[in-house]
Amino acid sequence: MSDELPAAPAVAREVFAGEAWDQAQAYAAMLAGPAVVRGLLGPREVPRIWDRHLLNCAVVAEAIPPGVSLVDIGSGAGLPGLVLAIVRPDISVTLLEPLLRRTVFLEECVDTLKLENVEVLRGRAEELAGKRVFDVASARAVAPLDRLLAWSMPLLREGGELLAMKGERAAEELEGAQAQLHATGARTAELVSVGHGKVEPPATLVRVVAGRPPARARQASRRRRKR
Repeated sequence: MSDELPAAPAVAREVFAGEAWDQAQAYAAMLAGPAVVRGLLGPREVPRIWDRHLLNCAVVAEAIPPGVSLVDIGSGAGLPGLVLAIVRPDISVTLLEPLLRRTVFLEECVDTLKLENVEVLRGRAEELAGKRVFDVASARAVAPLDRLLAWSMPLLREGGELLAMKGERAAEELEGAQAQLHATGARTAELVSVGHGKVEPPATLVRVVAGRPPARARQASRRRRKR
């Protein structure tokens, strides 16, 4: 398998419109170069950077309302958070990542791409709970859904949304997370398909709308924060 960055497919010009096109190309080059060298992306992923990574993440923007604040949990090399910041300059994006080598790379990307709507935070979701509140949380390949719910729901305002990229096992994970959905006070949870005509297969998201957790769960959360 070649480790050379392929030419962008024609649909990429449609998805990354206007100023986003140059930023997407520059980010693709950073993923294929520095990200691979530093072990943030496997070399076998380079030929699939456009279709499997950039485009697949960009279409998540279809599910994001205008002008919101978004936290990308466990950003890694910036997927999907950095891509969403590129295609949606109207939203403010916080890239939350605990590992130093990843946050250094993310800061370099933000600087190189001149993204004014992005901040990089080094830390874990549990540490940010009670300190910041967001409209939307995104995540890709970070953790099973039940664990992701425990991390994300405390970061969302009531009525805010978790958009978790889950792929083929989305329905199975959603079914297995019913107890955690109840424990975190989620209002609704559903599967959403985005990217029709742009990525094949379309991307599957689990969308969970945050409510208020049951009183017992709120008390437990407060006790954990006091420790």
